[in-house]
Amino acid sequence: MAAHDDQPRGVHRAGVARGGAGEGGRQHRAGPHVSPGGAGGPARGARDGTRGLAVALFLIRHGETEGNALRIVQRPDIPLSPRGVMQAERLARRLAAEGVRRIVSSDYARALTTAEHLRQTTGAPLTIEPLLRERNFGDLRGRPYSELGFDMFDPDYAPPNGESWPVFHARVDQAWARIQQLAAATNGNLAVVTHGLVCRSLAARLLILADGDQVPERWENTSLTVVDWPAPWRVRLLN
Repeated sequence: MAAHDDQPRGVHRAGVARGGAGEGGRQHRAGPHVSPGGAGGPARGARDGTRGLAVALFLIRHGETEGNALRIVQRPDIPLSPRGVMQAERLARRLAAEGVRRIVSSDYARALTTAEHLRQTTGAPLTIEPLLRERNFGDLRGRPYSELGFDMFDPDYAPPNGESWPVFHARVDQAWARIQQLAAATNGNLAVVTHGLVCRSLAARLLILADGDQVPERWENTSLTVVDWPAPWRVRLLN
């Protein structure tokens, strides 16, 4: 399995796993130490044609980068690796028949390139949204995980010149509000291309998981999470 950028390894699913994520189909709210992973299947039953509302929201993590494979805290301009390009192409083919009517993407290179493959295959317009960026780890960017000597995902840690967990989650909340605006204006399914910790933040705090599901340890590259739209935003397919 490929390594993943900006996602913790070996940490506890605080709040979610220990609190019984998915129990009774309740909305799951967890602290910043909740982690992601997995590979999704095609969206079942997703169809378009509901005027003014997206029938489904496809939440997607970008394709693999060399930074993922080498376990380096990534900068914004890191491109997809050859494997990541193949993943993006495969994802685009997979979603070609799913009625994607709009794509919104982080402006970081690895997400934007993934989204561009979707645009070329589906013909859907692409909106760039900086609020969907990965958590900013500031001065840690460019450093190998193995050289850090501490847990940069600790809930109380704030990276120098970067985002603390509360600041990051507040930005994700703004991104979610923007996604809702776009979904309400989209006549069909909306694809959201972003990053692992953004997916994790949304799933842990704002989405409703199915009975028995837990927020995963990691979000896999080009994994697909399908959310029924509109509210209460139940997850039909996780990671």
